Amino acid sequence: MTRKGLSFLAAAIILGAALYATPEARAEDFYKDKTFRFIVGFSPGGGYDTYTRLIARYFGKYVPGNPTTLVQNMTGAGSLISATYIGRRAKPDGLSGAVFNNSLIVQKALGDKKAGAVPFEKMEWAGAPSKGEIVCMMMAFSGKTTWKDVINSKEPIKIGATRAGSTGHDIPAILNKAMGTKFKIVTGYRGTATIRLALEGREVDGFCSQWESMRVTARSMLDAEGDQKLVPFVIDSHSYPDPEIQSIPLFKDVLNKEALQLYNSWAFQMAFQRMLALPPGTPKDRVKILQTAYANTLKDPQLLAEAKKSKVLITPVSGAEVEKLVDGIINMPQHVRESLSFLVRKSKK
Repeated sequence: MTRKGLSFLAAAIILGAALYATPEARAEDFYKDKTFRFIVGFSPGGGYDTYTRLIARYFGKYVPGNPTTLVQNMTGAGSLISATYIGRRAKPDGLSGAVFNNSLIVQKALGDKKAGAVPFEKMEWAGAPSKGEIVCMMMAFSGKTTWKDVINSKEPIKIGATRAGSTGHDIPAILNKAMGTKFKIVTGYRGTATIRLALEGREVDGFCSQWESMRVTARSMLDAEGDQKLVPFVIDSHSYPDPEIQSIPLFKDVLNKEALQLYNSWAFQMAFQRMLALPPGTPKDRVKILQTAYANTLKDPQLLAEAKKSKVLITPVSGAEVEKLVDGIINMPQHVRESLSFLVRKSKK
């Protein structure tokens, strides 16, 4: 065979090897010596940040090539800034993902203009580490620490929240509309960590959030005594063994028919929380690799041991299941859309 023929044969062998290399082999070559960024839409110290940093410590172990990981807090507008970044600006190269409030997806479905600009329906999803359990809480200094105190209050009760579309905003808004509560919703906070500071500083009287994170991140306030104690007054269920919630009433037992219908329609999104979103257009092979790595990370014995020690509950939701749930929100029935439309602020003309 001539030298030219040998060169052609060698080139063909190399090309063939590249074409038939396994996805894992190609991914190992791609991810080696690179960094995967976890972008968190809320401030450090809150539930979103706590879950993400736990996952980031183990994630690189399960991605072929073992990339390093970096957690970056990109706060603002109730995590809308981070969602907009990953949906419209981030490179779809499989090297970044964002964790934001999935209530933004509900806001888009209800017609919110700002959330509507984010292409949630085109995003890819690595998975989610948890499901949500809604709880509302009051500070002892408010003098209103039971459901009866709150529902019978003649004075406004200041409730801290990030923005419309968050649990902190929408649950009090539903209660105001259907139950006649007098919550004055104070928005603009960058996350639950800053809301907790506002509670301690007596800027606000209470807030609504998810128990699975509050039982960890707000533990010192839940265990406090006197006026600085944070007291749950209504919750979604008693599924957790924590003593401070076992005797408080459930939403389903205290809400009237209208309020319960609104609550159940809105709470559908609690089936997945703190999901990792990947930019639209991320190569499918990398999406699959990251979904597998994410699922394996949430099974890691060391991660689970750390989570148990920290009382962080891991209830994984697969990327495929998140995609179905997102589709269900975006395409919610028209009667549900209409019933929740009051939660979206109308644009001023």
